[in-house]
Amino acid sequence: MSLLAIFSLFFIFFFNLSLATNTIYNVQNFGAKSNGKIDSTKAFLSAWGAACASTSASTIYVPRGNYLIRNIYFNGQTCKSNAITIRIDGTLLAPYDYNVIGNEGSWIKFEKVNGVSIYGGIFDGQGDSLWACKNSNKNCPKGTTALAFYNSNNIVMNGVTVQNSQMFHILVDGCHNAMIQGVKVLSPGNSPNTDGIHVQSSSGVSIMNSNIGTGDDCISIGPGNSNLWIEGIACGPGHGISIGSLGWESQEQGVQNVTVKMVTFTNTENGVRVKTWARPSNSFVRNVLFQHIVMTNVQNPIIIDQNYCPNHEICPNQGSGVKISDVKYEDIHGTSATEIAVKLDCSKTNPCSGITLEDVNLSYKNGRAEASCVNAGGRASGFEELSRCL
Repeated sequence: MSLLAIFSLFFIFFFNLSLATNTIYNVQNFGAKSNGKIDSTKAFLSAWGAACASTSASTIYVPRGNYLIRNIYFNGQTCKSNAITIRIDGTLLAPYDYNVIGNEGSWIKFEKVNGVSIYGGIFDGQGDSLWACKNSNKNCPKGTTALAFYNSNNIVMNGVTVQNSQMFHILVDGCHNAMIQGVKVLSPGNSPNTDGIHVQSSSGVSIMNSNIGTGDDCISIGPGNSNLWIEGIACGPGHGISIGSLGWESQEQGVQNVTVKMVTFTNTENGVRVKTWARPSNSFVRNVLFQHIVMTNVQNPIIIDQNYCPNHEICPNQGSGVKISDVKYEDIHGTSATEIAVKLDCSKTNPCSGITLEDVNLSYKNGRAEASCVNAGGRASGFEELSRCL
C-alpha cells in the first residue's frame, strides 16, 4: 500500500472520529424560528445549555434565516466542555425597538467561557432608530454592545459580521488569548459611540485581516491591556485606531506591548492615536509599534493627545499623569486632510519619551504636511519638521 493511501485512510479515520465526538445542536431543534419575527432567545439558551453540559467538543449550529434575539447571556462558569463551536449561517437580529434592550449593557454576552469559537454569521443590532434619537438630543437609552466577551479565555471569532450596533460592536474585557480574524464591522460614519472593537483589561488578543467602518474608533484600546497584535485592518469611516482614552482614574492599569501594522485608513478622523485625560493618574503607555500604514485623506494621521478634557469642565489647567514612552512610528505614508499631519501634544507634567519616527512621509495638498510637538522627546528621521522638535 502506498504512503498516499495510508495517509488517506488515517485522514478518513480521524475525520470520522472527530465527527463522532463532536455533537451538533441545531437551534431549530430547540424551537428557534428563522422568520425574524418570533423571539428565539429561549431556543438559543437551550442549545447553549446542552452544549455546555457536554463532556466532549460540541457545535451549536444556526441555519440560514433571520433569528430575533432579545438580550441573551451565555454563562460558561459551569460548562463541562472547553471546546464549543458556534457556526452561524444565518442572521441574528436585535429588537428594532431600542427600548427593549437599550439599557441592558450587552445584547449578546458571553462570560467566563473557555474555548468558545464563533464562525460566520451576521449580528445585526438594528441601532439606527437609537442613533436618530441620540442625534436629535432626545432622552434616549444609552444603548447596548452587540457582542461582548467578559473574563473569558481562548476565544475565536472568524468570518463574523457585526453591524448597526446601538453602541460598541465587539467588546473584549478581562480576557486572555482571543483571536479575532476576518471580521466585518459595518455602521455609518454618523452613528454615535459605535466603536468597532473595544479591548480592555485583556492580554494576548489578536485582531487580523478585518474591515471596520463605524461612527467612532475602528479599534479602541482601553486600560489594562498587554500583548496586543493588530494587523491587516482596513479602517474607515471612523475615528481611527486609538489607545485610550486613559487616565480617567488616578489609580489605573496601563497599556503595553502593542503592535499595529499593515493598516489602511480611509477618510477617517484620526489614524493612529494615543489619548489621555488631562488629570493625575499612574497609568502608562509603553512599547508600542505602529508600522506599515497607509493614510488616505485622514484628518489627524498621527496624534498623541494628552490634553483630552471635553468642554474643559472636569480637568481645567491640569496635566496628564499618564507616562507615554517607547512608541515607534515606522513606514507611514499617505495623505493628510489637514496641514498638520503629525501632532504630538504630550503632558506638561509627565512628558513623552522615546518617541521614534522613521520613514514617515505624509503629504497635504500636493505638498509636504507639517508636524507639531510639545513636551515630546525622541528622534525622527526623514521628517525635517519633527527632527527640529524631538
